[in-house]
Amino acid sequence: MDNTEVLGHLLQIESEAALLVNEAQAEADRRTAEAEQRNRAAFDERCRKESERLENEFLKIVELARQRYSEEIESYKNELSSIAVDNGRFSALLDRYLAEDI
Repeated sequence: MDNTEVLGHLLQIESEAALLVNEAQAEADRRTAEAEQRNRAAFDERCRKESERLENEFLKIVELARQRYSEEIESYKNELSSIAVDNGRFSALLDRYLAEDI
């Protein structure tokens, strides 16, 4: 084998190696893209589920706050309605305050 044949053979081997490297890179790129797609889908699904969970939790807290508000308002109304009003004493106090301003 002379130098030209050896050089030609080495160039052929280098060409085949470059082809293998390009194919391997293409396969790696494809696998990376697929993995990114799967990870993005899994991330989006987790975000959706967590968002739903938080929304439901928020709605429960809001409903609980509304119930407590209604109960406290009702309790306050009952407390106010149970207070006895002394109209005579109120009139006397009102007369005294009005008399002072004049």
